[in-house]
Amino acid sequence: MVLAITPSPLPQILCKPNNSMNQHTHLLCCLNQCTDMLQLKQIHAQALRSTLPNHPDTLFLYSRILHFSALNDLNYAYRLFDGIHNPNSFTWNTLIRACARSSDSKEQAFMLYKRMLEQATVLPDKHTFPFVLKACAYLFALHEGKQAHAQMLKLGFQSDVYVNNSLIHFYASCGCLESAQNVFEKMSERSVVSWNAMIDALVQFGEFESALKHFVQLQNFSEPDGYTMQSVLNACAGLCALSLGMWVHAYILRKFDDNVAKDVLVNNCLVDMYCKCGSLDIALQVFERMDRRDVTSWNSMILGFAMHGKAALAFEYFDLMVRTWKLIPNSITFVGVLSACNHRCMVNEGQKYFEMMVSEYNIEPQLEHYGCLVDILARAGLIDEALNLVSSMPMKPDAVIWRSLLDSCCKKNASVELSEEMARQVLESKGGDCSGVYVLLSRVYASASRWNDVGLLRKLMTDRGVTKEPGCSLIEIDGVTHEFFAGDTSHARTKDIYQFLEVIEERLDSVGHTPDYSQAPMVDELNDGKQQNLRVHSERLAIALGLLSSKPGMPIRIFKNLQVCSDCHKVAKLISKIFHVEIIMRDRVRFHHFKDGFCSCMDYW
Repeated sequence: MVLAITPSPLPQILCKPNNSMNQHTHLLCCLNQCTDMLQLKQIHAQALRSTLPNHPDTLFLYSRILHFSALNDLNYAYRLFDGIHNPNSFTWNTLIRACARSSDSKEQAFMLYKRMLEQATVLPDKHTFPFVLKACAYLFALHEGKQAHAQMLKLGFQSDVYVNNSLIHFYASCGCLESAQNVFEKMSERSVVSWNAMIDALVQFGEFESALKHFVQLQNFSEPDGYTMQSVLNACAGLCALSLGMWVHAYILRKFDDNVAKDVLVNNCLVDMYCKCGSLDIALQVFERMDRRDVTSWNSMILGFAMHGKAALAFEYFDLMVRTWKLIPNSITFVGVLSACNHRCMVNEGQKYFEMMVSEYNIEPQLEHYGCLVDILARAGLIDEALNLVSSMPMKPDAVIWRSLLDSCCKKNASVELSEEMARQVLESKGGDCSGVYVLLSRVYASASRWNDVGLLRKLMTDRGVTKEPGCSLIEIDGVTHEFFAGDTSHARTKDIYQFLEVIEERLDSVGHTPDYSQAPMVDELNDGKQQNLRVHSERLAIALGLLSSKPGMPIRIFKNLQVCSDCHKVAKLISKIFHVEIIMRDRVRFHHFKDGFCSCMDYW
């Protein structure tokens, strides 16, 4: 059988040349109308037949042909490039840029740059370095990027704002915040892109307060743009600063036109910020009012529902996303729905969504997905099933997964031997040498009345210089953030706080509250010491200040670095009922909404 192949029709101007044009101009006009590679190859063929290789206009024509092919067929662009005599910097930059933008050819960008230097027929210019540095940033190629930086200094581009912007992004992407800051501080001229790159780098490294200070400084030199506001909102989310985040939201509505105020990326950051700051209702309002939503928009909302324990809503919005709006979920979407299952102990649902991810959407499970499913099984008491899943994973489990199993072993009274094995796995994993492991294992030994092992574990912590991470809670009142540690006496209202703690204790006693010592710190052995310690946990101090200072009817929002202990969780429920107040608490794991003596987690966390 003979197949007839119909090529794409040539641009009309190629079929009807204008006598007033020379051949180079004529072909350039054809290029401007070119729409696909078949047309491009026909134009290229005519250029080979009708132009002189060494003519100056021919090199420009071939540069334009290379530019088009680099955007559409990188392999063809390489063959075309190799046939160009004495390529100029524009030609080199065109191919380097195409490689830097390609998802699977970024390493070729630096190799082309190296080849450019070796041939020495033309030097890199200020347009070369941003493309090379972009590729190095994507590949985390610190050594190669530093070489490009040195060459840039040698050629005298240290004052070029565009090159320096790329350097800031490169160093931040490679984990070198100090180097990024050095580049920024030495810049004689900065654009808004410079400030954005530095603010975004600070946010990536968790330097949220510093990022906000740079935002304030930026306003003295330039006008922020939509990219600035995305980073600023992320900083507010990182600080759990709801009042500041609401101010930024108002600033966006007041200062920017609809192109920014209705931008999908800006609104995605708003949804994420409100979810992380404990205001799920406002997050949902922003989401519902968005003119356009992408997959990230839905992911932010689903993750928000999950962290607030709203599993039914997470599933509902997942269905809306895929069935009504016909969007294809990605790996982050399934992290959201699996997290929702985890926070509600929905084993069957978790297994269903995991299977759906693999079979229906062909998404290869990542460590995060396995971690969610392992945690679902382990926290439901299915330790053996969780261990079987870990053994079948195609990648090595990390410290988070082993820590999750150890935590479940403690809560489900698993054997001491199994708990010890889980602790050993945590400590041997990268980033696993944390004080929490020793605390959990100490509780296992204490539950088994193995007090000698508790003592040996304390000595081991002392010998290794391991100290328990102190509990820290933040509460925001009238836009001011107050920080408390366990037993803190540094606050200006310490006397009032501790006096009010006595009032709280009396009210708790009156309703029959008895302290739960099961998660008290291992250093307290006597009940009176444990009780005294529980009374001054950081969240108790924050709640006391909130009750003293918050306006009636306003919820108390608290953000804690560790998981809330069982006694503080019970006390927060009672306080919400006794004092008729809503307490919204975010701990290391999730949000808890305490109201009328109940918690949104249904006592499962």
